[in-house]
Amino acid sequence: MVSWIISRLVVLIFGTLYPAYYSYKAVKSKDIKEYVKWMMYWIIFALFTTAETFTDIFLCWFPFYYELKIAFVAWLLSPYTKGSSLLYRKFVHPTLSSKEKEIDDCLVQAKDRSYDALVHFGKRGLNVAATAAVMAASKGQGALSERLRSFSMQDLTTIRGDGAPAPSGPPPPGPGRAGGKHGQPKMSRSASESASSSGTA
Repeated sequence: MVSWIISRLVVLIFGTLYPAYYSYKAVKSKDIKEYVKWMMYWIIFALFTTAETFTDIFLCWFPFYYELKIAFVAWLLSPYTKGSSLLYRKFVHPTLSSKEKEIDDCLVQAKDRSYDALVHFGKRGLNVAATAAVMAASKGQGALSERLRSFSMQDLTTIRGDGAPAPSGPPPPGPGRAGGKHGQPKMSRSASESASSSGTA
């Protein structure tokens, strides 16, 4: 655990921050020699970081593994050994030069395929989202119509009656009441006629 922490600190400070600062100075001073030197270092360091991702998983049990990583980073940076320049000139540059055209073709194909795949999945995503929105809208409309159909005419009348104000005056006279008023004089007239006939007799 201590070896892992020390190796991470060494790689972070001396393998990343220190070269980054001197790369900045090379760019600022426009020194072509220093610029090329640090560019070679960053290429080697990128390959080292890629390999480190897998070796940390499968070779971490190896004795003195982290100590070897610290020694390798120091060897890359040392102005006496010039490890990064040596590895670049001996191995990396010849390999990339011989495979450059194939690598460029693979990158172009991967770029085109990734763009096509992105467009394809983007269209599918939009179609799925539109279908889901339409289905949600249709389900909501169907639920509303079913809710309205569940009310009977009596329920609607009750709702209207509850909402309307009660009448304040007396109810209007019906036809039966009107008939009763007109029928009362007729009854008194017949009673008077019978009384007069009995007196005459």
